[in-house]
Amino acid sequence: MVPTSDNDPDFTDAFCGFLQRYIPNVDAAELLLLLAKDPQRAWLFGELRSHLAAVTAFSESDLVRSLDALQYGAMISRDADKRVRYLPSPVNDAHVVLLARLYVERPVTLFRVIYALRDAKIKTFADAFKLRG
Repeated sequence: MVPTSDNDPDFTDAFCGFLQRYIPNVDAAELLLLLAKDPQRAWLFGELRSHLAAVTAFSESDLVRSLDALQYGAMISRDADKRVRYLPSPVNDAHVVLLARLYVERPVTLFRVIYALRDAKIKTFADAFKLRG
């Protein structure tokens, strides 16, 4: 079961929607938290990959997909040299602050919610292709 604002005030519908759209796994959370920790820093892809290798199992293609999703959500920018930087904004910052707090204070619950939301999204997608009999 995925927590909702009805039974867990940290996991509001807005925050769960944010997780479902942009954080498909714990590695993606690590990536976003790393970028948000120092919004002034512009990372080269190789630097990100090297830094994350110590704490995640990100494949190169997973990292690219996560960066694409974050860019689509206007949470990061890429410059002409393909450097990646977090883009602070009131809405994103609020979600990132909550993500960072939950990552430290309630990691097991956070991880369960991340994967439950991902699985729910996959099930909904799969159900769209079921033949009705």
